[in-house]
Amino acid sequence: MSVGTMTSKGQITVPKDVREALGLAAGTRVSFTRNAAGEIVLTRDGGSVMDLAGSLRHDSPAVSLQDMNDAITAGATSTSS
Repeated sequence: MSVGTMTSKGQITVPKDVREALGLAAGTRVSFTRNAAGEIVLTRDGGSVMDLAGSLRHDSPAVSLQDMNDAITAGATSTSS
C-alpha cells in the first residue's frame, strides 16, 4: 500500500509506484471520483484527442479522400477466393 501526506495547502505527493502505474508525469491531470462504495478513486484523465496530434508519423505521400473512397469501393466489390 502506498501513502501520501497532505500539505497545509491541500497538496499531496503521489507516491512513485502510483505515478508509474498510472503513467503520471508533471502536468498530467487526474480525476477524483466517488465509487458506489463511497471510496474516492484517483484516475488519470484521458485528455483530448488533440493531445495526440503529431504523435504518428507517415513518410509516404499523402492519399486523397477520393483515392481512399476508391480503395474502399474496390475492396467492397472485389470477390475473394
